[in-house]
This record gives sequence, C-alpha cells and structure tokens, in this order.
Amino acid sequence: MKTNNKFLSLIDLLRYRATNEGNKKAYTFLFNGQTEANSLTYGELERRARAIAAKLQTMGIAKGERALLLYSQGLDFICAFFGCLYAGVIAIPAPPPDAIRLKRTLPRLQAFVKDARVSVVLTKSEIYSLFSDEWKKDFEYHNILWLFTEEISDELASQWQEFKIDLDGIAYLQYTSGSTSTPKGVIITHNNLMHHSAYIKQAWNYTSDSVAATWMPYFHDYGLIDGLIQPIYSGITCYVMSSLAFIKKPSCWLEAISKYKVTHSQSPNFGYDLCIHKVSSEQLSELDLRSWRTASNGAEPIRKDTIEKFIQKFEPCGFQATAFYPAYGLAEATLLVATKPHNNVPQITPVVASALEKNQIVEGDTNQNGNRYVVSCGFPICDTNVIIINPNTLIRCSSNEVGEIWVSNLSIAQGYWNRPEETKQTFKAYTVDTGEGPFLRTGDLGFIKNGQLFITGRLKDVIIIRGHNHYPQDIEFTVENSHPSLRKNSGAAFGIEVDNEEKLVVVQEVERSWLRELDFNEVNGDIRQELMAQHELQVYAIALIKSGSIPKTSSGKIMRQACRIKFLEGTLEVINSGGSNPEHLRELTVMSVMKATPKNRAHLV
Repeated sequence: MKTNNKFLSLIDLLRYRATNEGNKKAYTFLFNGQTEANSLTYGELERRARAIAAKLQTMGIAKGERALLLYSQGLDFICAFFGCLYAGVIAIPAPPPDAIRLKRTLPRLQAFVKDARVSVVLTKSEIYSLFSDEWKKDFEYHNILWLFTEEISDELASQWQEFKIDLDGIAYLQYTSGSTSTPKGVIITHNNLMHHSAYIKQAWNYTSDSVAATWMPYFHDYGLIDGLIQPIYSGITCYVMSSLAFIKKPSCWLEAISKYKVTHSQSPNFGYDLCIHKVSSEQLSELDLRSWRTASNGAEPIRKDTIEKFIQKFEPCGFQATAFYPAYGLAEATLLVATKPHNNVPQITPVVASALEKNQIVEGDTNQNGNRYVVSCGFPICDTNVIIINPNTLIRCSSNEVGEIWVSNLSIAQGYWNRPEETKQTFKAYTVDTGEGPFLRTGDLGFIKNGQLFITGRLKDVIIIRGHNHYPQDIEFTVENSHPSLRKNSGAAFGIEVDNEEKLVVVQEVERSWLRELDFNEVNGDIRQELMAQHELQVYAIALIKSGSIPKTSSGKIMRQACRIKFLEGTLEVINSGGSNPEHLRELTVMSVMKATPKNRAHLV
C-alpha cells in the first residue's frame, strides 16, 4: 500500500497542516478526564516543535543522539516528540517516575538510559524534582543533560535549522513492555511511521470528519501510534486524558466520547471491563454513544464475555456491535497486524479445549461444554502477510494447527537497538522447507481460519502439564471468576518444575474490601474446584496477595515471569491473616527451588 506521496515524513505532514489548517484544533487535554485544560492548534504545535528542536540544536545535541521523554499524560509530550523529530534526535517515550513507586520505576528508566546511551532528558521541572540527588548525580556522571521544555520560548522557532531527513533513519525507539523479558528498544523509522499511519487510516476507517479521544499512555505503542500520531496523519482533532483519570472514573472516557461526538477511541480489553463494572445506571442514562464507529480493542487477550457484556450494557446508549474492532498487533510491527472488517460484528468461535491443549483446532458445538471461545482479530491489514509456523520445526502448520504467528509487511521495524543477534533471530526468520522470508517472529501463538487470525496465547507463557498445553490467560480468567473477593485482571498462572514435572501455581490479588471478612479456605477451595471443573487441573500452590502488588508492566500487563521469580524467591506479598497458611506457602516455595533442576534454577535466579 502506498502512502500519500505528497508527504515523505510526519515533519512534512505537520508543516503542511500548520500552513493550510493552522487554526484547526489538533489536541485538547481534559483535566481529570472532564474539564478542558489546554489546547493546541496545528499551527501552535508546529511552532512549538520548531522551538524545542532549535533548543536541542543550540545545546549541541546532534542528529541521531537519543533523548528520553518523561512527561505526565498531556500535550507537553506531543510537542517534545515532534521537537525531537524536527531536530533529527531519536525520541524514547518512557513512563515518568511514579512518586509512590520510585523504587520500582526508576531502575527501569535507568535501564533505558544505559541501553540507549541517552544524551538528554526532555521533561518538566516538576518531574525532575522526583529524582533523588543520587540519581541526578548518576545522570550527570554519564554527561546526560536535562531540558525543561516548559521553559523554552516559542520565539526560538525561527532559529530552527532545517535538514534533510533520512527516511530510513530512526524516528524513535519503542521500548517493549517487558512482560516476558528484559525491555528492548524497537527501532521505528520515518518510513515505518508513514506506512503504518496509512495502514491504520484505512483499517480503522479514519476520515476527515473523524474525532478521536484517547486515555492510552503515550509510552505504549497503542497510545502513541493510534492515540496521538494518527490524528495528525488524518488531520483531525483528538481529546486527550490521563490513564489515571480513566482508571479512577471510567465513565469520564465514555462521557468525553458522548460530549465531543468522538468517532474513534481505543482501549485494551481491561478498559472495556472497567466500564462494564464501574459505570452506574445513572451515568449510563446520560451517555450518547451513537457517534462511536471504531472502538478498537487490542494489546492484551480479548475476551468473549467482555465484548458481549459491553455491547449488552451500552447498546441502549447507541453503541453498535459493529463498532467493536478486535485487533492484534505488536511494537515490532510498529503497531497493527490484523483487525476486523468494516460493518461486521466481532466473530467469536468455539473450539474444543481438549484438542487445543494438543495444538489442534476442532470447532466446538455452542450447546456443549468443554469449549474455549476465541475472538477473531480479523484479517491481516492491507499488504500484510501472516503465516502460522511450527516454532520447533520452522515449517508451516496445517490449517487446523496452532503455531507461532509470523508477519511481514513494510511496517515491520528494523530490529532491536544494539542487539544484532536478537534482531536476526526475531526479524530475519525464514521457513525451513520453502525458504520464505524474511518474517518477524512474534512469539505469539494462534491459527488462521477462513483467512481470519485467532490468538491463543504467548509462546513463552504456555504451561505444559502432562503433555497438554494450557494457556495462562484462560486459567487466570477462571480463577478471578471463582470467588467475588478476587480482583479482576490481577492474577498470574505459571508453571514451575518440581521433581522433573511441571506444576501449576496461581497467584491472585484480593480486593481490599474483602480482607477482614475473607474465608481463605473457602477461596482456596473455590479456586481448586473451578480449575478442576473447567480445565481438569490440580494446583500445586495458590498465593493470595495484596491488592496492587502483582508485577505489571508500565502499560498494565501482568508480568508472569517476574511473578514466577518472586514466588520462587518467596518475596510475594502474601496475605497473612484469617485461614491462610503463608508458612505452608513458604515451605512450598523453598521446596520448589530446591527440587528445580540446576538448569531451571539458573534461568530463574
């Protein structure tokens, strides 16, 4: 697919919009998700980007050097990101330090800084104040400069030195969430951005009359590419709110869609779940969602129950089932790989669970038990080629087999920053029998049926017990619904090796409001009963933990491998009251480590 050849880069595109639509509103930030705080027209954004770029140039930051961007959700990040593009500086969007969890968030930032050899940090003085003197000295020791962008005058814009853009050059580094491994910097070029923006515009039907809204964090590829960059590409207005505002009050997202007649807005599955459970009948009566024609759902497993319950709850407000766009993508493909066709309702397919455990696809009967329901992520977008490969033999799977998803198109990233071996393994894959390639190895498992892509799980997370494959997200869904005290989207299931046999461990957060009256024996019994009934699985250990303590990525994904390590180290915040038996859990943990094979222990610790 060709992009509009009038514009070779986002810089060309923004300059065009500033010249021809300079007074049109580009972004409006909604304070607390409700009140209009500040706005940027296309002209103001372009001028601000030139001013920041000019400041970077006068500081001696050369083209190709790396800049870490640390901001609260808002319009400052957008200006800084485009300022980096205008200066030829490689932007690194990163989550700002969390004042409450500094011990957890600061080491992650330090890893970014060292991996990318950052030259400058673009931020605001209020965020800089969160860093301790020790951290600031460490940055100074590595000759890292700080730039507080709120102090830059717009008058500097006239001093910007224009340069020729290398379209194959790096626009920014998208650090992966690290849900299964150490975060890696995905290399996204100017060409990647333009090609992919064209893909998204077509796949999600953006037009000149579209209106966007987003609460997704800018440091997540979903929030950056679809939430913030696509509005510029399509020349439309976008309403931005913080993810914290949405989490605190999910109805504010839907209220913004209703108030501003938003046509396009996105969320991972858990966001739609929050709306199902947290939007009251009174709030519901005030909503008008008829304008919402593209409600994309991606970035994590998509659940049948979520789609059905959201449609059921919000149809009276004008939400249409055809507006739901289940999607599949990943940072290594810039963002989107597949999504649902226009004007179709989401397709949900029952498959026989016992066959799926053996990597076989057998369509189930909706009137029978023993099914797992898989949501279609639609067709590969535009000129994208998706194949399903046996990850062991590297040969194509048959149409009724589950395998690893391999992808190729013009949006595939150039590799991982400074990791040549991992780049070769992940981005330069070829089939053994036919020599097709190169393909991107996604590490995700799925199958293709009637041309549509279905995701079944993550290769590294699959739990293999007695030769059968079990997907952790299915187990976690069963667990969280086994008792009302268990917190949604806050559990992890994983396997550990004991006496050369894989055993199942479940870690699950408990809602704070239940702690005083919780019968731990009852909860443990319900979990075990449901896992046996739904999956025919016995649990080796159950760890009920404090709310908010399970390891998650900055974008909210459960870090199963990190949780597994904490279990084996005995460092989970296990609840120590009522009928629980944390001493027994600690004994299990010690035995697990002692009985693990040396190879397994080395991998874990």
